[in-house]
Amino acid sequence: MGKNITQKILENHLTSGEMSHGKEIAIKIDQTLTQDATGTMAYLQFEAMAVPRVKTKLSVSYVDHNTLQYGGFENADDHRFLQTIAAKYGIQFSRPGNGICHQVHLERFGAPGQTMLGSDSHTPTCGGLGMLSIGAGGLDVAVAMGGGPFNLIYPKVVLVNLKGKLKPWVSAKDVILELLRKMTVKGGVGKVIEYGGEGVASLSVPERATITNMGAELGATTSIFPSDEITKEFLKTQHRGNDWQGLAADTDAKYDETIEINLSKLEPMIAKPHSPDAVCKISEVEGMKVDQVCIGSCTNSSFRDLMLVADIFKKGKFKVNPNVSMTISPGSKQVLEMITLNKGLASLIGAGARILEAACGPCIGNGQSPPSKGVSLRTFNRNFEGRSGTKDAQVYLCSPEAAAAAAIYGVITDPRKLGKYPKIKMPKEFMVDDSMVIPPAKDPSKIEILRGPNIKALPVAQKIQAAISGSTLIKLGDNITTDHITPAGTWLKYRSNVPKYSESVFSAIDAQFHEKAKAANGGFVIAGENYGQGSSREHAALCPMYLGIKGIIAKSFARIHKDNLVNFGILPLVFTSPADYDAIDQGDKLEINDLTNQLKAGDSLTIKNVAKNKEIKVKHGFSPRQVDIILAGGLLNFTKGAV
Repeated sequence: MGKNITQKILENHLTSGEMSHGKEIAIKIDQTLTQDATGTMAYLQFEAMAVPRVKTKLSVSYVDHNTLQYGGFENADDHRFLQTIAAKYGIQFSRPGNGICHQVHLERFGAPGQTMLGSDSHTPTCGGLGMLSIGAGGLDVAVAMGGGPFNLIYPKVVLVNLKGKLKPWVSAKDVILELLRKMTVKGGVGKVIEYGGEGVASLSVPERATITNMGAELGATTSIFPSDEITKEFLKTQHRGNDWQGLAADTDAKYDETIEINLSKLEPMIAKPHSPDAVCKISEVEGMKVDQVCIGSCTNSSFRDLMLVADIFKKGKFKVNPNVSMTISPGSKQVLEMITLNKGLASLIGAGARILEAACGPCIGNGQSPPSKGVSLRTFNRNFEGRSGTKDAQVYLCSPEAAAAAAIYGVITDPRKLGKYPKIKMPKEFMVDDSMVIPPAKDPSKIEILRGPNIKALPVAQKIQAAISGSTLIKLGDNITTDHITPAGTWLKYRSNVPKYSESVFSAIDAQFHEKAKAANGGFVIAGENYGQGSSREHAALCPMYLGIKGIIAKSFARIHKDNLVNFGILPLVFTSPADYDAIDQGDKLEINDLTNQLKAGDSLTIKNVAKNKEIKVKHGFSPRQVDIILAGGLLNFTKGAV
């Protein structure tokens, strides 16, 4: 029987386990990626393992999230820490200003057929190259850097069969928005999304990367395209032709599910507030007044994306509407240099755009918060409530084409009304200047790791007790994101200071939560469906652990966050009957007795609601390895004990 692309890469990297649905497997990781919002903690964890040098083929540390050095020394100190620790342990260091990790890695490091683990949920971007790139928590990445395998449940593989060819003014962003409309933000959990069909050949690597990037919003393990002649040509333009290898599914490959998207029939799409899957045709919301347009992020900041927008303004002799603020965030230094050489930057500036640094910026709430009740159209990947920094803002997700149209007319506009579609000619070769990537030191013994006062000691979970009890500290609804748990934006400067960052936990829902948790000596959190969707930010598990949270009981979990909870010794438990969600109220005391034996006996646990004298059945879904991790008090304790 033939194999699909996912099976081929997993099989080639398998270190243990059975490639069968529902079974845990372990795979060798070739490359790792971190960024500064998650990297500081990942490297503190790596240090704790006492491994003298990274053991991957390549590990890169990027600074792209908190590049603004405002309000104090914290960000600058963290950048210095990251640079020195990279030098000491064999890690390439991408300086602030070099660009967004996913765009830079796509350009300079990603390789077809290899595996990558990244401490950022949008690591699947490199799936556009035919690379199996998986987002994970920083602790998992630290283990991979130390030479350990990455463990995951063997995924189902979904074939997205692309037919036809995109019409003018319809883009790759519309493809992934259509898939989100079909599958929803939890439809990809436990699955790899693999793209195939005749339509693949019509998409460039940057377009493919836009699609795989937002596969994270499906909750998918990762997304991947074939590696073909288009991939080969892209790598050649980056002077990396030797990194290419062909990779395709066998003609008789089997898939667990098939979804068909006819590119020829797609229309411009848009995601409405406050979820990436709240998707409709742009024509359905056309005419709504717009206050802000933001173009960029790791999803749509490539040379093609920005030159397209520049050409729209130049050819139409358009200006940014006086009632709209429009920002441009280039994806990388290379992109910025290339659009400058091709006169795109001058066109954007002349049109009235505001040019921001090659960094994540507004996508994670660092700058450019919309006005009160403002409508913001963004080419980004997430529009969660409050993520922009303005709680009552209405954030829509769309293509660069649609964003440009809204910036011109001041209202949501179908981009097909702009006239003739620009043809963007991709360069035969890109400018390659890796001077902002600093290689590790040849002599690590001469490197002193520099730590600022905001970098606090790494909190480590205690070994779990045989019986645990506590109050229900908060009861939440569906689709609670990691931004709800530990917000980004201005709070991110405390990413290396867990005691301080823990003050942010659920702050947008209950400003006194952290005080209540500490006063109660921890307890439980109750939630609905898809708890923990969004960022791979492990602080969303680490900070609750610091506050003494013992367990999260929900109707379902997002993959990365569930793994992070296990990694930090917090029990992620699922209601056997979703109706039992209604049997627990905030303030109820819960207890779990004989925990060790219950965990080892099988998938079922019994929780007693002492307040209501009611027993509630829950499931954990742990592998035997994860049971051992929980009992050890988290992955760090487990790993150190195994070394």
